[in-house]
Amino acid sequence: MPGLVSVKTPPDAPPLRISVPEAQNQTQRSEPAISKTPSPLPKKPPSPSPSRSKPSPDRRSRKPQPDSPNPILSEASLDNPDLGPFLLKLARDTIASGEGPTKALDYAIRASKSFERCAVDGEPSLDLAMSLHVLAAIYCSLGRFEEAVPVLERAIQVPEISRGADHALAAFSGHMQLGDTYSMLGQVDRSISCYEEGLKIQIEALGETDPRVGETSRYLAEAHVQAMQFDRAEELCKKTLEIHRVHSEPASLEEAADRRLMALICEAKGDYESALEHLVLASMAMIANGQDNEVASIDVSIGNIYMSLCRFDEAIFSYQKALTVFKASKGDNHPLVASVFVRLADLYHRTGKLRESKSYCENALRIYAKPVPGTTAEEIAGGLTEISAIYESVDEPEEALKLLQKAMKLLEDKPGQQSTIAGIEARMGVMYYMVGRYDESRNSFESAIAKLRASGERKSAFFGVVLNQMGLACVQLFKIDEAAELFEEARGILEQECGSCHQDTIGVYGNLAATYDALGRVGDAIEILEFVLKLREEKLGIANPDFEDEKRRLAELLKEAGKTRDKKAKSLENLIDPNSKKTKKEVTKRWPGLGFRI
Repeated sequence: MPGLVSVKTPPDAPPLRISVPEAQNQTQRSEPAISKTPSPLPKKPPSPSPSRSKPSPDRRSRKPQPDSPNPILSEASLDNPDLGPFLLKLARDTIASGEGPTKALDYAIRASKSFERCAVDGEPSLDLAMSLHVLAAIYCSLGRFEEAVPVLERAIQVPEISRGADHALAAFSGHMQLGDTYSMLGQVDRSISCYEEGLKIQIEALGETDPRVGETSRYLAEAHVQAMQFDRAEELCKKTLEIHRVHSEPASLEEAADRRLMALICEAKGDYESALEHLVLASMAMIANGQDNEVASIDVSIGNIYMSLCRFDEAIFSYQKALTVFKASKGDNHPLVASVFVRLADLYHRTGKLRESKSYCENALRIYAKPVPGTTAEEIAGGLTEISAIYESVDEPEEALKLLQKAMKLLEDKPGQQSTIAGIEARMGVMYYMVGRYDESRNSFESAIAKLRASGERKSAFFGVVLNQMGLACVQLFKIDEAAELFEEARGILEQECGSCHQDTIGVYGNLAATYDALGRVGDAIEILEFVLKLREEKLGIANPDFEDEKRRLAELLKEAGKTRDKKAKSLENLIDPNSKKTKKEVTKRWPGLGFRI
């Protein structure tokens, strides 16, 4: 998180007339009384002391321990204004000493309570805000992100920005930390919203051209890239570049990092020439600063752009340059070497050299099978996912599925990976569909959709596509009502995100029309097909090969609607089963390809 610093570090607390609790005394602490002051903080978790593993005796019959008084742990002592800084220092020292976060959590909770009880009415306490930040950080280190959220929400309410720079910094830090926590929970929209608010506060306090604003802008741009919101990401990245031009030397490392991010954004938007220009400038800056490994990483990105432009010889040259550097500096079995093998495998597959492509895939898989120390699960999972795409394209879906299953297993316990796992499950759903395993396909799509809903991506175009694909799996399982609901939701999302003229949206229109016809809702099917034909005639043109097909389907429906309609619902077998008694020729005449489009 950029610019995350403490609001203010309190000086060493004055000596307190209390004894520091020894380890042996921890197990004999008396149960604190219930505080009369309501606190917005979560309830304190059970103490990790061994004594709490047994049932507690009646509190009214419990006698205080005269041999080991523990003033730090009593509720009454929290009214001491010197106790909060002391406990906060204990929490930090406990973490620094490596004793573990559980004891530090106890100190931090009590420090926050002390600061809150000692706060002057009407006066916001920056010490309270800081202690809440520390408490939330400890919760996150324990993997308890849900408990960190209300703590941080309380923390950002404490400072008053109008009171000066310290309060603004506290508010900024709280928003950015809350954004990071939402990100780890996979709630991308909420995360970005917090970052945006943090940037707004920072600009108000420091001005638009401060270098720290540039760092935050780039951080936010990266978040927008992950959310595939490239227009906003480009806007922020341009702003960052302008700030660094003012405050940094020419060809600085900061400018190089900005240009690499800008190249990624341009590539995602299909502007390959601009992406290549940014990468070349970034490479020159890295060369000037002696960053050989970074130059090699940029060479890989340059190779990707050349491959997108079908300049395959130049792409191979860039990949080989990077491969030589990585092998010399990292060793033959480093994941960076494997990542270049994967890129070469993809290139040779695209150029039809399947033997070379498979050889590079096998070399990469050997490295991923025995990763060197320090290799992250995310690196291995990303490589396996890319290799699976190559196997899928050479008609080896079973092998591709195995690789995706391995990748998903590596990521399933990692925080912040819900969207990535959802993407893997969606791909698995497509492959299950291709091999005729429709029930498994539907289950994969259902799991992916649940994760995407939870992570706040229910309005993205990708989410709409996954809904459409799950609808197709439901059709094959004769769950036509469920399919219609999925197609309808997909239509609403894709109309909003892509527009009515986008091919994905038009594909959903066709699927929905076929489903309505299967349900006997001929009028609704006719309305959709008439709308699609109007779109093609007025905006898209009638040269598309689907135009005549859609026109013929509409004519059939209109002809049938003009007659006395049989109230009996269509047999689902007649719609989608190729072994139906109804001739296949008769079905495909009206609904070529069954009328459904992936």
